[in-house]
Amino acid sequence: MASRNIVCEWLRAIGMSQYADSFMENGYDELEICKQIGEIDLDAIGVENAQHRHKLLKSVRQLREKGAASVYVMINDPKAMSSSNEILTGCDSSPEKLETVMKKHLEADGIRLTAHPYSTPVSKLLVHTLHI
Repeated sequence: MASRNIVCEWLRAIGMSQYADSFMENGYDELEICKQIGEIDLDAIGVENAQHRHKLLKSVRQLREKGAASVYVMINDPKAMSSSNEILTGCDSSPEKLETVMKKHLEADGIRLTAHPYSTPVSKLLVHTLHI
């Protein structure tokens, strides 16, 4: 199976892990890239089963609407998924609850959104602006 990454985990969580190798081989190795998947892409990946295509396109739509960060919650908290494997059914909860869950998972994964490469220090932004 493909090396473990967030896309492989996403596919596993929605019950489509059999396509992990093909996703990786076709360059769909980041969630931001997966957000762009459409019918033609599924052809290239080799997804022929109509139910699988529907499930993947539905999950891609949810990925676009709810953001890639929702996958971290989904793969780390099985209760965040409904019986139909929808991403973040708990998303209807309060924003405060979602923020708390996200902070916990990001911290556990060692991700600091206020540090490089996720943010640019104001001093660098000012230097760039002054040179324009």
